[in-house]
Amino acid sequence: MGGSIVITGASSGIGRATAERFLAGGWNVALLARRAAALAEVAAGRPAALALPCDVTDPAQVDAAFAAAARHFGRIDALFNNAGVSRPAAPIDEIPLEDWTATVAVNLTGMFLCARAAFRQMRRQDPQGGRIVNNGSISAHAPRPGSVCYTTTKHGVTGLTRTLALDGRPFGIACGQIDIGNALTDMAARFRTGVPQADGSIRTEPVMDVADVAGAVWSMVTLPASANVLSMTIMATNMPFVGRG
Repeated sequence: MGGSIVITGASSGIGRATAERFLAGGWNVALLARRAAALAEVAAGRPAALALPCDVTDPAQVDAAFAAAARHFGRIDALFNNAGVSRPAAPIDEIPLEDWTATVAVNLTGMFLCARAAFRQMRRQDPQGGRIVNNGSISAHAPRPGSVCYTTTKHGVTGLTRTLALDGRPFGIACGQIDIGNALTDMAARFRTGVPQADGSIRTEPVMDVADVAGAVWSMVTLPASANVLSMTIMATNMPFVGRG
């Protein structure tokens, strides 16, 4: 039997696929997202799945959700800090301030709030410790055109990950980051119809099954406490990330 994991952004895409992987593996899973009906659909009445509607940008909602998960399952062994948003691509001088603010609120402040709540619980539970996996992005290494809001936040996630990996050591809390490229979710369907390239062209790009991402998160979380993947990149094999394109 596995432990207990909190997954944010669990109502769809990578979060949902990862929730299914952990439920299949015998873990208790706390499902966090804003859409209550979609969470209920993922939970599907399974005793090991706890649906907790939550806006990750709201500190009170985040603290309440993590407290409920810890109370329900007895402890929190892992967090997949996954919730994120992106906004339409544009040069920086065409980006509304509201797009910047909304992206930072979810992708950076939301990650901070959830990591803080998980860290607090992991530090104080008995036995002490746990694992946090932050969902970064290939954009943390190389941006797409017009992605200044999204890319900037994902660089911030890398700073969060590395600091937590250091600060968690005295408490048995490991932290790592998974950077994902072209997993086929509803949000990534546009890769099959064409996306802007650095040379100004529009081209289709290879994609990978989202279940493979869920398997990668599983491999990171289920390591023994003596080992940690600080940084993993998982990508569609032939996507234009390495090399000249």
